[in-house]
Amino acid sequence: MYTLLKQEGIARRGMVETVHGTFQTPCFMNVGTSAAIKGGISSPELVGLGCQVELCNTYHLHLRPGDEIIHKLGGLHRFMNWQRPILTDSGGFQVFSLAKLRKIKEEGVYFRSHLDGRRIFMGPEESMRIQSHLASTIAMAFDECVENPAPYDYAARSCARTTRWLRRCKTEMERLSALPDTINPRQLLFGINQGCTFERLRVEHMQEIAEMDLDGYAVGGLAVGEPTEEMYRILDAVVPHMPVHKPRYLMGVGTPSNIIEAVARGIDMFDCVMPTRNARHGTVFTWEGIRHMKNQAYETDERPIDPQCDCPACRNFSRAYVRHLFKSGEMLAGRLTVIHNLYFYNHLTQRIRDALDEGTFAQFRAQYSSLLAQKAPED
Repeated sequence: MYTLLKQEGIARRGMVETVHGTFQTPCFMNVGTSAAIKGGISSPELVGLGCQVELCNTYHLHLRPGDEIIHKLGGLHRFMNWQRPILTDSGGFQVFSLAKLRKIKEEGVYFRSHLDGRRIFMGPEESMRIQSHLASTIAMAFDECVENPAPYDYAARSCARTTRWLRRCKTEMERLSALPDTINPRQLLFGINQGCTFERLRVEHMQEIAEMDLDGYAVGGLAVGEPTEEMYRILDAVVPHMPVHKPRYLMGVGTPSNIIEAVARGIDMFDCVMPTRNARHGTVFTWEGIRHMKNQAYETDERPIDPQCDCPACRNFSRAYVRHLFKSGEMLAGRLTVIHNLYFYNHLTQRIRDALDEGTFAQFRAQYSSLLAQKAPED
């Protein structure tokens, strides 16, 4: 499934073959939580923006419209008219971050819906059944997301529980894949490494779950408020213990600089709501740095959002026009900046792949890692 094509230092260039097509890594997955990109971008448009993989959320789709409805309609790919790979998050993060009055037990988690307050239970088997109904390409194991910082003893107990849940996820997926009405019997399962910011826990947990020979492995529970340096420290500790011939996924990350730095540490896959969320508030990422399109400096600026970008927004509209749209409260404002940011993120990972192919990633990292985290000049 995963083929390692080339390495430069620890950075990896690879590809992942799936039942829904092959995608190239490093890869940024565009986040369509409820089977849609926030900002009004359709599936056919995503193809034009360079999206290889879309990420949808088990928790949200289970609540609305319901995974059984999506199953009846032929699965997520048919439902949203997206023919490329889809990764579904397990719902674990949302259960622990959105749900109120949750109660964690060995069998799973009891909680109330953030939509209407109704009582819901989700455990490893339920998460797998929902994701099987959705028929995604890659299903994520159900895990416990622990807040940082957390006491060591609790983090250790949580890791042990997450491992037991992972074994149940694997057993249930094997059962589901053998059923006659399963839409995608070749669904892949990724396990998730946890352990907060405790290196020993992280390494021991990774070593334990690596023995299960899953289809891929993710590092979870980072980018949740801890300093960036802490995230890099944990990656430096954990990545050497991740299987070489399986894809490595850093969940919920991140900024363009985070992606470059994580690639340098051996990560293959990323997702984050940042490009779409920030865009809808007027913040865009460019090859000159970060730009805030509502700033008065752009009131009469006829240049594109990014002169180095050839996305549809940059090819057709000026900074002055985009600023006007935001000031006027027009929906088109957010749509254009979302188009730009998604194109930028997908093109960023394309340029990283190109640099790895050419053996110039170190130079690319030196040129752009700090630059892309800075404010772009306004003059």
